[in-house]
Amino acid sequence: MKRLLSIIPILTLFASCTKKEDIAKTDGTIVTTIGMIADVVREIAGDKQEVINLIGEGVDPHSHQPLKSEVDRIQNAGLVLYNGLMLEGKMGSVLSSRKEKGIPVFALAEGLENVELIGDQAHPDPHLWMDASIWAKVADAIGVRLSDFDPENKEHYGSRLTEYQKSLTDLHTYALMAFGTIPPDQRVLVTAHDAFSYLGRAYGIEVRGVQGISTESEAGNKDINDLVAYLVEKKIPAIFVESSVPEKSVQAVIQGAAQEGHQVKIGGTLFSDAMGAPGTYEGTYIGMMDHNITTITNALGGGVPQAGFQGKLND
Repeated sequence: MKRLLSIIPILTLFASCTKKEDIAKTDGTIVTTIGMIADVVREIAGDKQEVINLIGEGVDPHSHQPLKSEVDRIQNAGLVLYNGLMLEGKMGSVLSSRKEKGIPVFALAEGLENVELIGDQAHPDPHLWMDASIWAKVADAIGVRLSDFDPENKEHYGSRLTEYQKSLTDLHTYALMAFGTIPPDQRVLVTAHDAFSYLGRAYGIEVRGVQGISTESEAGNKDINDLVAYLVEKKIPAIFVESSVPEKSVQAVIQGAAQEGHQVKIGGTLFSDAMGAPGTYEGTYIGMMDHNITTITNALGGGVPQAGFQGKLND
């Protein structure tokens, strides 16, 4: 028994050293899972941090299968920021594993104060960025995580966050104004999957998706037929495709409405789970939202400038 007791402290020390070694192996980078988070981190961090994003343009995070290189990035990161609420479903186990090894890993969409999630408790809607006022709270959370990660530059992060919050407030104000120009009986947004519920709640738009919250669930014939009947009854003029979701189900709805004598056009391509191309205005959070708001408003009978609220769309 004495021999066993003497070994226990050695094993405890070994486990402690192993954990410290795991942390020491990090390369100091900040890794994010989706572009919307990465963009905000870059806006707040400026030139103080290297930010690497994993799931890029046109990629659906719901069904994305992590690559070995992405797993390695998470394993080596100094700080990992992800959305949570099961958005990054197939990456979840990797994120959990790294968190258990002592690396700071945070789900930014979880635990926000004064934010009522949409959906049921078992599967809440993860698309919080569709409401700019909620995404401003996420930006605050990012500011806290950056300051904790790099306290020497806390003042720098705080100053940049304050400036960025002004842009988010302008975006939110623009959305309220823009959607208010749509005739009330045409304020219905129909998209490929149900990613716009927070936008609908925040800005007074009824939202319908051909598929559910996650694109991993296929739309059935009943879903499509019910949506066709709704479009015909309400005389909704447009339906929207998404940059990261195949438009097969949307085309089925358009064809179904045509058979009922109602012409529905594609109102445009929206950014839902991914932003636009890197280096473009639409490749930023504010740019993707400006694009969505402007595209939806004009397609549904409202009236805002084609170049958006900052005059930068289609530059």
